[in-house]
Amino acid sequence: MPTAIAVTSSDLVLPPHDRQTPPAAVQPLESLESSLTGMHALIEQHGYVIALYPASTPGDVTRRLHAVRSVLESDRIALLGIDLPPLGVALLAQQLRQLSVCDFSPGVLASAARLLAHYIYAGALLSSVAKLDRVPVSLKSHAKSWVPGAQFAVLANPRPQLIRVGQGELPGPEFGTRLLVAPGQLPADWLTETLAPAWRVQGVTTVPLSAESTRWWGTGKLAEFAAGLYDVSVLYQLVSSVRREECHWCGLELIGDRCGFCAAPLPPASARELPKARVRAASSVRALPRGAT
Repeated sequence: MPTAIAVTSSDLVLPPHDRQTPPAAVQPLESLESSLTGMHALIEQHGYVIALYPASTPGDVTRRLHAVRSVLESDRIALLGIDLPPLGVALLAQQLRQLSVCDFSPGVLASAARLLAHYIYAGALLSSVAKLDRVPVSLKSHAKSWVPGAQFAVLANPRPQLIRVGQGELPGPEFGTRLLVAPGQLPADWLTETLAPAWRVQGVTTVPLSAESTRWWGTGKLAEFAAGLYDVSVLYQLVSSVRREECHWCGLELIGDRCGFCAAPLPPASARELPKARVRAASSVRALPRGAT
């Protein structure tokens, strides 16, 4: 069975692209007991679980996730706090679900989350940036947000950017993407009619707005968007092109500079080469002939 991908709420579960894409699980559940039962079942069925949650997730939810892993005493649960807006986290979870049916080990899949996040363009259309504290906002923009009818297009990832609608353009991806749009209390016309053509996206899909989005963006008057890679063959090529290492702490494979399961950083290259040099030196020593001293 493929590695299980979990998110913290059902509104972070996007529809699968095809029949091969596995569903996502939801963790934690309403109580600690039900969360323990559900997580144990996932481990028994899938072997490993990768749980994603937005960095804005309330503390009681993240504490329950860590409590579940602690009580189960399992090293097969990766808890990854992702510094993306909620729709970006949902898109990342969908990409990992697509890759979970490929031949990647659980360690590579978990550490691939940080790599794939760099290729997600996530933002929102807002009527006010007065309470936006997750993206740098100038005093001038704050002042403009009080003007009646003003709207702002904000890009949170991969590089923060803020423009007033009609006065500039948001930098978009230079590779083929599909655009996800989650309308809230603002219509998404500007996203579908202006942003999508400007970014030359290869399709637009409308999805429900996550309940977490209002907290992340500081207002309910928004329409959220996220664009990213969607072709599983391209995702596979991206992840498989990165050199794999072995975690010195838990022994799982990883890509990048940190293990997704135990969070241990990759040692410096010099430290990684030292054990290999010792092995080579040991193998070069010839055994003494029988009877020699």
